[in-house]
Amino acid sequence: MTTTESGITAELIRELLREQHPDLADLPLKLGARGWDNQLWRLGDDLAVRLPWATESADALLRKEYAWVPALAPRLPLQVPVPQRLGEPSERFPRPWLVTTWVQGEPADRAPAARGAEAADALAAFLTALHRPAPEGAPAGRGRGGPLADTAEYLDRELASAADLGLVRDPDAVRAVWEDAAAAPEWAGPNLWLHGDLHPANVLTSDGAFCGVIDFGDLFAGDPAFDLAAAWTLLPDGAIDRFHRAYRPAPDAAALRRARGWAVLRALGALHVADAGVHGRPGGKPTWGPPARAALRRLTATAA
Repeated sequence: MTTTESGITAELIRELLREQHPDLADLPLKLGARGWDNQLWRLGDDLAVRLPWATESADALLRKEYAWVPALAPRLPLQVPVPQRLGEPSERFPRPWLVTTWVQGEPADRAPAARGAEAADALAAFLTALHRPAPEGAPAGRGRGGPLADTAEYLDRELASAADLGLVRDPDAVRAVWEDAAAAPEWAGPNLWLHGDLHPANVLTSDGAFCGVIDFGDLFAGDPAFDLAAAWTLLPDGAIDRFHRAYRPAPDAAALRRARGWAVLRALGALHVADAGVHGRPGGKPTWGPPARAALRRLTATAA
């Protein structure tokens, strides 16, 4: 971890704005959230400032968003944070930073989607719009979206740890879902644009339905099954089949199997983040537990 948090204050951000974007320096400013990679500060009514604070990789992820998201955003049916200005490293702050649009809503780990039909349709429409062929030079995943069989060691480690901690009731059933997914045919189509990190804290809700998607730092090109996995953690009970019917082009059986495998891996990771939060460890988020447990319950109860 590379910690910059002790130096990030409202006054520092105002100084950075005065130096590089003075027309924005006098807008109201308040802390919005501290994420895994970045701090988010609301700037006025319509903007936000994102500054890396706890991971070395955050710098490259912000630059990636600045380079690619503005071209993708206009076709997306949910609100997304669109980069407006790039802040360059300086003596005051030695890392890049972004000014983006502000997206209204409550993270789904704290306010889960409750209107199943509307949520399924909205998520399907968003991913249908996003999942288009990516151009040459599009970013690759950071260890995400490759062949599921390559994640066997990670699955073994995460599942054993979760079982030891009492976080998983039936590890054999969980493993069976992953093994079926890993045996499915691999993606043979073009590399499609993927969000790459659709956990519940990165999807926003309003009045029980999805209204926005944030944090495109893990944007990459690859197998759409990686993003399709998110439906298992984001949607309420009874909505997954509607999501699959609404998504276009209709996913084939192999894609649905791979999505289930990725959903298992993502849910296991979220269980550990939640457990860390319950025990007060850095980076932990107790709110990640309920959607992860719901996903594993649905996955192990549903035939592939």
